[in-house]
Amino acid sequence: MSVVLSLCVIAGPASASSSFRVIDITVRDGVTLKGNVFTPDAPGQYPAIIFITSWALPTLEYYVQAQQFAEAGYVVVSYTPRGFYSSGGGIDTAGPKDIGDLSEVINWTLAHTPTDPAHIGAAGVSYGAGMALIGSAFDSRIRAVAAMSGWTDLTYSLFANQTRHLQSAGLLWLSAELTGQPSAELRQALSDFLANQNLDSVIAYAQVRSAATYLERINANRPAILMANAYGDSFFGPNQLTSFFTRLAGPKRLELRPGDHAIAELTGIFGIPNDAWTSTRRWFDQYLRGVDTGISSENPVQLQLRGQSTYESYPSWSAVSTSTTRYNLSDVYGWSNEGDLLTGSQPGWSKTILAGDDTVASGGVALLTNGVEAITGEPPTAWIPGVNRTKAAVWQSEWFTSPRRVRGAPHLSLTVTPGNSGQTTVIAYLYDSDWGGSGSLVTHVAVTLRGAIAGQPHAVDVDFPATAYDIPSGHRLSLVIDTVDALYADKAPDFSTVRFSSTANSPSYVSLPLR
Repeated sequence: MSVVLSLCVIAGPASASSSFRVIDITVRDGVTLKGNVFTPDAPGQYPAIIFITSWALPTLEYYVQAQQFAEAGYVVVSYTPRGFYSSGGGIDTAGPKDIGDLSEVINWTLAHTPTDPAHIGAAGVSYGAGMALIGSAFDSRIRAVAAMSGWTDLTYSLFANQTRHLQSAGLLWLSAELTGQPSAELRQALSDFLANQNLDSVIAYAQVRSAATYLERINANRPAILMANAYGDSFFGPNQLTSFFTRLAGPKRLELRPGDHAIAELTGIFGIPNDAWTSTRRWFDQYLRGVDTGISSENPVQLQLRGQSTYESYPSWSAVSTSTTRYNLSDVYGWSNEGDLLTGSQPGWSKTILAGDDTVASGGVALLTNGVEAITGEPPTAWIPGVNRTKAAVWQSEWFTSPRRVRGAPHLSLTVTPGNSGQTTVIAYLYDSDWGGSGSLVTHVAVTLRGAIAGQPHAVDVDFPATAYDIPSGHRLSLVIDTVDALYADKAPDFSTVRFSSTANSPSYVSLPLR
């Protein structure tokens, strides 16, 4: 089913005022959801937007935005999902009960407000974003979606590269206990996740709650989908979105910005104009009100450059980079106890480090570290000479004589051999380093080798999270690999070793997507 709105403006001029009321919506199993509704005062039918609140936030989260949308000619219903605050039931984490609730909220909206049934949208930040996406697979009445700081693959979010994301999962559990009633199923999943047990059950729990699982249904319904996220999102990393976006069949738009989870949308919650909410308004005006905002004719991929206010636009994700430069890892040598990143082939070598202890290389603190970058434009930093070379391996390129415009997801290929233990974790960091040794974090990735056997080499091939970062002329690329980071629950065992190596048949390298 396709949506063609360019010929149908349904609400005419924007409404000058709107009415507000608090509502209770009782759903099929007797659970009552708390919400509110803004309705334009002028008579007539209007498009509707259903706002779903973020994890652990009340319905008032969208009060300012809802009022502004209503004054522009929308019916706006905002509700708190089951299990949070005064809404009944247990937290379902975007499961079948939650998705059924969204459809029942739409039913209530059609029965109690002057909503045009052909022009309904769903939106939210974080938790609400994920539910809006999944809901569009199960309710074809949802014709447009704005998903800000959401996820498409909850398994990837919790467990990317077999590594458990400790801080994000811990914050979700703590906030759920403080503001709601976690279901027994949620408590069991989080308990198993943090205890590193029954992970197959945790993955199954997450897959049911992932929009990627229902991509065929979403494509069959063909809603217009806007997704906006941050490069440094410590909850829902950007790579899951780029893959999902590429496979979407209907009208679509992907916006990535510097920062961390829900930071780019934060000021808009308080009614301060920002880019994410401006795009949301343009998106719904285009696909629900039928107003030609120009957004449908723009390139669907919009990347804000890190450290800059400027954007680059592309017709597809595959068009973001135009070339790839491969840097082979050399042997580690000399007084600096580090290797080189070279474009030429390298002979076989190996480097062993002491594992299980952290270094100054770090992904930072969830929400805070990358969140600061969204405000200041300054990325997380580490002093590369201060990296302990016995606990980490370091490689550095030559000084660049021209800028390197990194666009997309860098790739790491590395042979890893656990020493005196089996399962181990390695964390790789890419830094933009200046002459003083200060490294600005470009991107980082963690990989856990589960079921590995001590003494047996294991090939690691992994993508770093996507980014849009310009390394200036006169700087160089630094690669640091250690075995512990506070962001993650998995790490190399204490008092263990890890060996990195490269051979002619299995070279170790980093490849940079460039433009």
